[in-house]
Amino acid sequence: MTSADFANPGETDPITRFTEDWQHCLRGDRDEPPPIAQYIPDGAQVRLAVLTDLVRIDLRHRWDREGLGKRIAEYRKEFPEVEHSAELVDLLCEEFLARRRYGPLELADFLAEYPELAKDVRARLAVYADDDDTAADTERAAALVAGLSPGRRIDDFDLLTDLGTGTLGRVFLARQRSMQRLVAVRLSAGRVAGGHSMAQLDHPHLVRVFDQRLVTAATPEAPASTRLVYMQYLPGGTAAGVLAERRRGPESEGGVLLLRAIDAAMEARGEIRPSDSSVRAEIAALSWPETVAWIGRRLADALHYAEQHGVLHRDIKPANVLFTAEGIPKFADFAARTAAPRSASNPLAAERDSLPYRAPEQLAELLDPAAPPPGPSSDIYALGALLWELLTGVMPFDDPPMPADPDARAETIATMVALRERGVTAATLRELPADTPSALRRVLLECLRADPQRRWRNGAELAAQLDLCLDERARELVDPAPTSFAHRSRGWLIPILTLCVGVPNLLASVYNINLNNSLIIDRMTAADQQRFAAGGLVTNLIAFPIAGLLLLFLTRRPLTIGFRLARGREYSPRTLAAARRDTLQMGDWAVWVPFGFWLIAGVVWPLAPVFFGVDLPRATFLHFYAAQVVCAAIALAYPFFPIMVYAVRSIYPQLLVRGGVGAEDEEQLRKLAKRGNFYLGVAASVPLLGVASATFVDAADLDLVIVSVRVLSVGGILAFVLTYRLFRMLEADLLALARAIPQRKR
Repeated sequence: MTSADFANPGETDPITRFTEDWQHCLRGDRDEPPPIAQYIPDGAQVRLAVLTDLVRIDLRHRWDREGLGKRIAEYRKEFPEVEHSAELVDLLCEEFLARRRYGPLELADFLAEYPELAKDVRARLAVYADDDDTAADTERAAALVAGLSPGRRIDDFDLLTDLGTGTLGRVFLARQRSMQRLVAVRLSAGRVAGGHSMAQLDHPHLVRVFDQRLVTAATPEAPASTRLVYMQYLPGGTAAGVLAERRRGPESEGGVLLLRAIDAAMEARGEIRPSDSSVRAEIAALSWPETVAWIGRRLADALHYAEQHGVLHRDIKPANVLFTAEGIPKFADFAARTAAPRSASNPLAAERDSLPYRAPEQLAELLDPAAPPPGPSSDIYALGALLWELLTGVMPFDDPPMPADPDARAETIATMVALRERGVTAATLRELPADTPSALRRVLLECLRADPQRRWRNGAELAAQLDLCLDERARELVDPAPTSFAHRSRGWLIPILTLCVGVPNLLASVYNINLNNSLIIDRMTAADQQRFAAGGLVTNLIAFPIAGLLLLFLTRRPLTIGFRLARGREYSPRTLAAARRDTLQMGDWAVWVPFGFWLIAGVVWPLAPVFFGVDLPRATFLHFYAAQVVCAAIALAYPFFPIMVYAVRSIYPQLLVRGGVGAEDEEQLRKLAKRGNFYLGVAASVPLLGVASATFVDAADLDLVIVSVRVLSVGGILAFVLTYRLFRMLEADLLALARAIPQRKR
């Protein structure tokens, strides 16, 4: 049973709401963490189950922010029912792992804080219980691991094939006797965190960790304890093999290159390639840049899932990306649920093959252990560097070789930091394949920003952007070519808005003037004509400035924010969300404001001369207002579509690529598509309204208006054809942009 089972139909799951509100807090959209009490539903059983999940989420996020850490003891005082939760021991384990993030914490010291549960907690955290291990114990265990070979049996596992050595230990393909299944077994000397926490994660793009054990085996000197973690076995090799194939073969082969690397890895292990695989068929149809985006989208999604569960990878590199036989990528060897306690004893002791993928703040931490700990954005950076290397075959930075002498490493690492702070050079950009979409280029450059605050904020945002790179129409909308009209016209909002609004209203005015001259004004005396014209002039002098100022006020965000974003200005997610909403409503304001003024003028304009003594027949008011309604319909129908096609293609994409978008943005796009049907109907009604207005004219006067009505009818039909084409363009664009919205189930 999960917390989602308790959500009432039509209501948002409280766990989901709480998680989303915490994300707003972490992004800076709100100042204080969300209070747990506001999310707990009624009902004893429901309350306890949901409360446990809320505490777990709150605990993880609080220890991710300095000064907000909270202990389970405090939650127990605030919510006494936590005492009766079946998962209380798990919550205590969560606290222990969270507190180890910022400094050393001995298990014995932690257990002293919860003596009544010490036995159960110690059993769960046995991997941390060997604080009295000596260096000699570790050396004996290391010797044991180094001496292992296929054919040996360790605990419940028969070692079959040596799969290689990584940062966290030696990995073997093994058969687990009790379960009669093939698994990957990692053996390491000393304490290696991560197995316990990773066993709790279940995601299609994370290597499934089943469990870990402490194995005692004999060495010539004495017994030695070895950490054994067993996990899902993937036969398709690693990203290192894909990189080797990429450097040998042309990227023009696209996804076939990835499949060939996977098949080579499987053949080396005696595995058989799967047949009739829809996933492999999908990969084979992709270009190489699309293949890289396809891989990255899945890995980014895995990072987001892990981060939501308090786990950061911290060691992203080709060897830690594994593939299934079908080509599905999965992350392996997460460093830990939280950062390991940092020590200045050997700050530069890092794997050489890991350093090129590390963010500048991670490299800086090697030089200064007192520096702030890297956060989730460091994993975003490392994944961006890995994807860049897959795309081009080379790293984005020309790092100097790492010297063997540890004393000389500090200078080399300082050089690596400086290179990353300068950013990707123009020469490096030229290494990108010719068919690399502009969207993918932009996404990877955002990953590689030196400032962590300017990268994608989480794996979900990055996954959505990479998903966008796989949709040809959507990526062309969001990242148009620099030579395209959509890109070059981004600074033309005011002229285009003026043209789109002005031309239909001008044509409506010409129709209105001709009709009124024929039926009303030409039959007045010269004095009355002057009064009528004066009333019209006063009305226009008042109405036009007010309408213009009102439109400028309503469109102030699309007018200013896009312009400033192009010049490096940064805005909060809330401001960007408001700008996106206003951009999608810009067409509505551009038609409803003139529509309203046409209808108001239909009343005010003829009444003004009456006030000054002009005697107008009652039929005059009817004719005048009927003409105003037709003009209002013209103002309502025709400007909307050209404005929105321009806004959706030129203005909105600038706001979409800044991230921070979600389900509400998708809903706004779908509502705009529905509104388009209404405006299309209005456009179709304009010729009919013109004909209907002619029925109010006396038979003797039909000759006076027949030309205007014919022009309106024919012009309205032609305008409807153009409007319909724009409607279909807008509809297709909106559907493509909706596919580019993040946080959607696909």
